[in-house]
Amino acid sequence: MERRERSIQFAEVLLILGLLLSCPQRLSALSITVNDVECVYDYVLYEGDTVSGNFVVVDHDLFWSSDHPGIDLVVTSPGGNTVHSMKGTSGDKFEFKAPQAGMYKFCFHNPDRTPETVSFYVHVGHIPNEHDLAKDEHLDPINVKIAQLREALESVTAEQRYLRAREARHRHTNESTRRRLIFYTIMEYLVLACASGLQVVYIHRLFNKSVAYNRV
Repeated sequence: MERRERSIQFAEVLLILGLLLSCPQRLSALSITVNDVECVYDYVLYEGDTVSGNFVVVDHDLFWSSDHPGIDLVVTSPGGNTVHSMKGTSGDKFEFKAPQAGMYKFCFHNPDRTPETVSFYVHVGHIPNEHDLAKDEHLDPINVKIAQLREALESVTAEQRYLRAREARHRHTNESTRRRLIFYTIMEYLVLACASGLQVVYIHRLFNKSVAYNRV
């Protein structure tokens, strides 16, 4: 009897995992180069859906200083209203409730106009509510629970993507710093070598003038 109950529980777990993997997920992950303004579009099926994501400036041509303006992100609804915005940052996470269904626009603005590579990730999540349960007789509480588990799994996946993008940016920064350090070190040695050579030439000429003066 106990073995049969365990088999049933195991089958239920496999069924839930299968539904989680088979359920369609609205997500997008891409890498874009921002020179001035670049926009990405994503469609939201239902009003009230949760739109979440993150972006990270992976690399850049010029080394960022303290006065670098950073990257701006502005999210616009289908009606043309700004629903979310972030100013002057090298990367961050965002989340908001969609006020209406339709096509949403995610625009990146680079005030410095130096080409920047941005890793961008966005996910549109939908969890059925009581109103959906009342309208759809085939939608039962177990499907709602599956949707909640799917969104929790997606949240973990998004966090992993964000951390990997930040790790890539730090690695690029370290490599860039190392190259610059090697370049400055070589330039310093060259300047020291030139200065030493000029000193030798100057002392040699001064010594020759002293010898000539003593002979006279």
